[in-house]
Amino acid sequence: MTPPRTQQIPVVVLAGFLGSGKTTLLNHLLRNRAGTRIGVIVNDFGSIEIDAMTVAGQVGSTVSLGNGCLCCAVDASELDTFLETLTRPTARLDLIVIEASGLAEPQELVRMLLASENPHILYGGLVEVVDAAEFDGVRERHPEIDRHLAVADLVVLNKTDRVGEGEQERLRRTVAELSRPAAVISAVHGRIDPELFFDPAMRPDGEEKTRQLTFEDLLREEAGDDHAGHLHAAYESVDFTSDVPLDPRRFIAFLDSRPEGLYRIKGFADFGAGDRDNRYTLHAVGRFLRFVPQPWARGEQRLTQLVLIGAGIDAEALRAGLTACRAEPGPETPDTETERAMWGVLRYVQQEPEPEDVREEAAAEA
Repeated sequence: MTPPRTQQIPVVVLAGFLGSGKTTLLNHLLRNRAGTRIGVIVNDFGSIEIDAMTVAGQVGSTVSLGNGCLCCAVDASELDTFLETLTRPTARLDLIVIEASGLAEPQELVRMLLASENPHILYGGLVEVVDAAEFDGVRERHPEIDRHLAVADLVVLNKTDRVGEGEQERLRRTVAELSRPAAVISAVHGRIDPELFFDPAMRPDGEEKTRQLTFEDLLREEAGDDHAGHLHAAYESVDFTSDVPLDPRRFIAFLDSRPEGLYRIKGFADFGAGDRDNRYTLHAVGRFLRFVPQPWARGEQRLTQLVLIGAGIDAEALRAGLTACRAEPGPETPDTETERAMWGVLRYVQQEPEPEDVREEAAAEA
């Protein structure tokens, strides 16, 4: 019997110019990971990897890359070598974050990930961190920041406590214009809701019934809940559930025209007669979209269940748009038109790994 393929691990690129607060944001995620296992690849420009040492003090599975900028010193095949280390079944990671050098070209990192032949990873988006207090000066010295923002999926306007309300609003408008259609959220000390990056696993390390108090627990207790309540205010979440199957052509049209500020879409879709055997798990981040067909469990209620996450989005308009994607009553078996419409979905389905990849994975898990 062929073993089932393990779930692909999202890989998020965390970028931003020197001093923007990338490492602070990453440390915040590690302190508030709620049981999610995070692997980190830290790339520092220079021989002394200060940021790498800072992060390494908080997480055991850290791979630190030196000898220059990752985007120009490492090609896609070499990056795969490091990703292979973190995607081994024994690591049991839920998320991988690449903290890029402040001098890296984010689009090159994204290109490497999309060109990767590692079947165990999934592109998780490009997050660009911007220093609100220094943005104008950085843009003058490094005009390439406009190009970086143009390819971002999520922009974190950090250190907003250092500028007034009027200035913050001006910066938001400027950054939003440069990064359109990416979502833009404000932050102080890199404190963003971890759910923008991942779904908290809410499980203890080792999954034992009792465990030793970890450094993460102490940090969370020390920090308290002073900022926990308002992190969700930075973004909005929209739920959609339907017991009527979706029309594949209408749903793909909806996804192709998703509005500005819509950062993540997760969940699964029922296409009814388009594919009676499978539901389609959906992973969308920024401009990236992927479907993964999975067999319906026996007796499972057939529903479409989606969660849409973004900033400045119109919740009612999104729900109305999804409602309009529901299929009209039709035959139980697909007709030619339905089959043709499903090709729009299938073009976003990744090809299954080769049999030898599956065998290697099974051997590693044994």
